[in-house]
Amino acid sequence: MKLRSRGSGAVVMTEGVIWRQLLLFILPIVFGSFFQQLYNTTDAVIVGNFVGKEALAAVGGTTASVINLLVGFFLGLSSGGTVIIAQCYGAKWDDGLQKAIHTAISLGILGGGVLMLIGMIFAPAILSAMGTPSDVFIYAVPYMRIYFLGVIPNLLYNMGAGILRALGDSRRPLCILIASCFVNIALDILFVAILKLGSSGAALATILCQTFSCFGVLIMMVRHQEASCRLHPGKLISGFDTVMLGKIIRIGLPAGIQSSMYSISNVLIQSTVNSFGTDVVASWTIYGKLEGIFWMIIGAFGVAITTFTGQNFGAQKYDRIKKGVLISWLMSAVVTITLSVFFITCGKYVFVLFNDDPEVLRLCAGHLRVIPPLLITYTAIEIISGAVRGAGDSIRPMIITLVGVCALRVVWILLVVPHFRSMVTVALSYPLTWTVTSIVFLIYYLQGGWLKRCSAQLETKPKN
Repeated sequence: MKLRSRGSGAVVMTEGVIWRQLLLFILPIVFGSFFQQLYNTTDAVIVGNFVGKEALAAVGGTTASVINLLVGFFLGLSSGGTVIIAQCYGAKWDDGLQKAIHTAISLGILGGGVLMLIGMIFAPAILSAMGTPSDVFIYAVPYMRIYFLGVIPNLLYNMGAGILRALGDSRRPLCILIASCFVNIALDILFVAILKLGSSGAALATILCQTFSCFGVLIMMVRHQEASCRLHPGKLISGFDTVMLGKIIRIGLPAGIQSSMYSISNVLIQSTVNSFGTDVVASWTIYGKLEGIFWMIIGAFGVAITTFTGQNFGAQKYDRIKKGVLISWLMSAVVTITLSVFFITCGKYVFVLFNDDPEVLRLCAGHLRVIPPLLITYTAIEIISGAVRGAGDSIRPMIITLVGVCALRVVWILLVVPHFRSMVTVALSYPLTWTVTSIVFLIYYLQGGWLKRCSAQLETKPKN
């Protein structure tokens, strides 16, 4: 095994004050997610005001659940690459690091090509199967098809940014996102407000920004200051390693399946929401944009603890992993409670930015009373599953999530909602499943078998 000494361009999480390192690593991700959320929200604001609530429901609601289903699987699959890369980096294993980087990027290209074909060909059939209202359908189909036309740059950006974060670099992906956000705002105004291209204009603006972000992050990888961390485009074929691919799939496939099952349950929920009519779909879409603030922040904590665990697991610092999990959960809990209070007290002032329809705004206010007070029930899922996956255990978190979140949510929607048909009953499916799954994850984490099992596998691996 060829070893190296680290450069100074990344956050090395195997040393130093844990809370400070996590915070320094999380903040750029949060800011980056904020700008990513901002340009997604910009789509909704501009479409909602310049096209109408039907297009808003299409761009931000109906299509989002389908996109998350298809794209989420490959992003989950690729997360196996970031875990392997973090472990190789923590162990200072250069050869493995190079193989993992080039294999992961190649996987992103192949996966993007498959997704592009699926999305463009089957968009109408998928939307029809979801019971999309006809006045929303006409906006949703062109949006989905154009979006999937640019899905390869989307996957490559997310893969590249994930690799940089696995190496401890969360700042430079932030710079790319900030720049792309302003590009997206300008293009949204041009295509939707000025050229009147409707939902197609919003999709076109999105894929152009994703292409911009993709090239930005790939250039950063090609020019990385540490030779062992560089991407060499000419080696994407020769550097593709089937053994490393197997390791990536072993960790990433359960995460991909988990993401897909999450999305399938959300598609089922979206189909149920669609049955309530366009006003409800639009209100659910608007509420989702506000709640997106929580998801971008809790997602940053998940990325941070996965990277933290991966690096420290590679360095065999197991006590440090446990301290990091506790600190990360406490930090995320404080942030979540603060956000919940903000949503409940100030959410109604945010909603009017998207649409001024009185009925839509009334429905939005109703959503605020159900989910925000119970967001705290999700935090343990994100932190514990991220930590366990960072150590290389991805199958059991997948099973826990599939049963506790996805299966239970489907049962709720199919058996309970028909007898108590209201949006409150639909919305309760989220905190109910979060609570059950969090309890199971806490039991699994505290009994400690996951870390013993993963560490035993690490210690018996051949050093080649």
